[in-house]
Amino acid sequence: MASLTDDHQELNLGIDGNINNCDEKAKHNSETQRDTSTVVERGGGEEKDMAPLAGSSIHRSSSRPQLDLSGAAIQGTFEERDPTILLPNQSDDISHLALDIGGSLIKLVYFSRREDQQINDRRKKTIKARLGISNGNRRSYPILGGRLHFVKFETIKIKECLDFIYSKQLHRGGMDSRRWQSKGPSTENTVIKATGGGAYKFSDLFKERLGISIEKEDEMNCLVAGANFLLKAIRHEAFTHIEGQKEFVQIDQNDLFPYLLVNIGSGVSMIKVDGDGKFQRVSGTNVGGGTYWGLGKLLTKCKSFDELLELSQRGDNSTIDMLVGDIYGGMDYSKIGLSASTIASSFGKAISENKELNDCRPEDISLSLLRMISYNIGQISYLNALRFGLKRIFFGGFFIRGHAYTMDTISFAVHFWSKGEAQAMFLRHEGFLGALGAFMSNEKHGLDDLMVHQLVERFPMGAPYMGGNIHGPPLGDLNEKISWMEKFVQKGTEITAPVPMAPPGTTGLGGFEVPSSKGDTLRSDASELNVGVLHLVPSLEVFPLLADPKTYEPNTIDLSDLSELQYWFTVLSEHLSDLVDKAVASEGGTDDAKRRGDAFARAFSAHLARLMEEPAAYGKLGLANLLELREECLREFHFIDAYRSIKQRENEASLAVLPDLLKELDCMTEETRLLTLIEGVLAANIFDWGSRACVELYHKGTIIEIYRMSRNKMHRPWRVDDFDIFKERMFGSGDKKPQPHKRALLFVDNSGADVVLGMLPLARELLRRGTEVVLVANSLPALNDVTAMEVPDIVAEAAKHCDILRGAAEAGGLLVDAMINIQDCSKESTSSVPLMVVENGCGSPCIDLRQVSSELAAAAKDADLVILEGMGRALHTNFNAQFKCDALKLAMVKNQRLAEKLIKGNIYDCVCRFEPAS
Repeated sequence: MASLTDDHQELNLGIDGNINNCDEKAKHNSETQRDTSTVVERGGGEEKDMAPLAGSSIHRSSSRPQLDLSGAAIQGTFEERDPTILLPNQSDDISHLALDIGGSLIKLVYFSRREDQQINDRRKKTIKARLGISNGNRRSYPILGGRLHFVKFETIKIKECLDFIYSKQLHRGGMDSRRWQSKGPSTENTVIKATGGGAYKFSDLFKERLGISIEKEDEMNCLVAGANFLLKAIRHEAFTHIEGQKEFVQIDQNDLFPYLLVNIGSGVSMIKVDGDGKFQRVSGTNVGGGTYWGLGKLLTKCKSFDELLELSQRGDNSTIDMLVGDIYGGMDYSKIGLSASTIASSFGKAISENKELNDCRPEDISLSLLRMISYNIGQISYLNALRFGLKRIFFGGFFIRGHAYTMDTISFAVHFWSKGEAQAMFLRHEGFLGALGAFMSNEKHGLDDLMVHQLVERFPMGAPYMGGNIHGPPLGDLNEKISWMEKFVQKGTEITAPVPMAPPGTTGLGGFEVPSSKGDTLRSDASELNVGVLHLVPSLEVFPLLADPKTYEPNTIDLSDLSELQYWFTVLSEHLSDLVDKAVASEGGTDDAKRRGDAFARAFSAHLARLMEEPAAYGKLGLANLLELREECLREFHFIDAYRSIKQRENEASLAVLPDLLKELDCMTEETRLLTLIEGVLAANIFDWGSRACVELYHKGTIIEIYRMSRNKMHRPWRVDDFDIFKERMFGSGDKKPQPHKRALLFVDNSGADVVLGMLPLARELLRRGTEVVLVANSLPALNDVTAMEVPDIVAEAAKHCDILRGAAEAGGLLVDAMINIQDCSKESTSSVPLMVVENGCGSPCIDLRQVSSELAAAAKDADLVILEGMGRALHTNFNAQFKCDALKLAMVKNQRLAEKLIKGNIYDCVCRFEPAS
């Protein structure tokens, strides 16, 4: 039996295609866990102490995961693909599940562990040694990497909920069904946390069906704990909703408290929250969701709460409500700030016009009721906020459930009575506050001290709920996903673009218009608030060279502009068929690949259609988010690297001409060579399979011909031209000779000529000047971008023709065959400055520097030059980013819209932007 040593921490930001991979693999006789944060040595079972991460963290309690790692070992051999890891001394159960069982809905939160492959990568060991990266993420206790899922069932379908828990074995820690039946632990003593009235009502049913006991948690404690967690941990959690427009608000977790939490269920509770575990119920009202539903049922004969809400969307309250204008002959009462459309008396016209119930439309009654109750809740909430001097009010509860009219009405009331000084805010996960709080109440949940940059929200298929009433988490089994797409989203095999964008409706005081985001009927997912799966990645960190992480915004393009949004959706739709062709070809063009390619096209089109319908459905939307969503969809349907063969072909062609280019460069003076190198980077950046304009070029010549053509057009001044400033920093002016940079981070972009003929020669020049160079590449494939796994092979091939690259690559551990052991590659044992490669922690053409790999964060701490290359990293994102060190941003603009918006130029214009250290 081999001992387990964790020498590798692999980022897994993709979406698992197999539902069993989303949960813990088969374990044997006890809870087992491949810990990604701790070195465990067989025999001693000793955790190596590591310094805690810097940064503000979420503190819930001093509890730690009760994992007994002593004697941890792999059952079988290292050659086995997914060997079971045994924790023979583990006795405590780890909670994976918590519930909030309400009168109408069951909200379920469960956690599935991420299992990383153990890779014996000597290059990564060398990089870790050189950069001073200890194993794991430098914590003195383990933190569990994995996914947090949010699921909902109607309470009347509780048996379906129990079947779901049973099928995924969540009550047994998510064990693989192939193993638990014969060897799984007994659930006799298993306790699951739950809150809500159903925790009492259905306790016996859980015991009978699943063999587990329910431990009841206080509902208000859970609401507050859930809200605190979300507001601290999720970047785009809180939002305002005014006049039909959703706008996300970034909450500074150091300035979160105090706030007022208004929970609108059947009645209304108002809770003043002063900190973690510090709160008091300060007020409430018996006029709440139950009032709306009760009166609505009596007055309209509606059979469900959703039906009543749906009616309100088609209503006109001015036929029933007495407005200020009705009293003053259509005029405003401007002296006291009342417009003619302000409601003077809810249901007032039913008296003055002697109306009977049959004379009123149910739609109008429903809307009048909704506005009456929402206005009153908003006003009472503000008065309580005023009482305690609170500026922020968060609303949640079953009554709201993502309904646009409700949120707009509450927002107006708060704004009106506070004269704009207070804000009504809502939470995307508000339906799961109680369940999440119950989950956090377990002393062994293992999620203490999570930081906002360690959570990545993904929206796999199943999240948009396009056309089908799907219960539970995103579909897991690949065939199930494909079948679902074929059945619900689209018939036939034709790939179509999403539906055209329509202007959003408004919800003004003079009677609500129907928002286009909701259509004529209430969507079945209206109360979902479109929450995804939270991927918990302990190895993600904030890029330490950002000048101000709090004000950093990666997205350059503002998609809140409707025309901008429609343009980019059209671009992505038009590129879809070509992308499908490449993806299918990368898998050999098999029938299976064609079916998966068609399913991918349907899935991504469904996501685009959903976002066109409601752009803020998944959180704040930027172009980077759209591009990342496309790559996630590809991975979801098992297209790991759609451009694999294209990248290999372009790398080979570029490497063949690299020796001649290096010889040519070596014949130049230093200043001439620097300009030629920058020209080379800009020219080589033309190779971008994400640009339709560039794809058309590929049919007109070979990669070398296009590169030469691009070089010949490199005429200064460029559209953004700071080369002279950069040259002065490199060479100085007059007698002033600046010190060479100590370490440069080069964020590389595309495979082929881009990296081989552009960035590698630039890296070589920096090495020649005594600067350590770190090539930063994607962790996962995206379009034809080069990955961190591919770069070492490219460097090794290039090093065959260059002594500078060979010596630097050996020093940086890239030429593994030349290594004897790790110590041989230390700084003291080589005269060459090192050339290293690290992964950036993402799998997208863009990069959000608030979430980078621990490798990159460690490399950045001694860096004094950052070079961002390519449209995705230097233009779509980070064009406006400010750094503590020197920064050079290089890109050729290959999109006309971007050229016009960003640099007021044209396609194929060049950007060379240099910003000295701030």
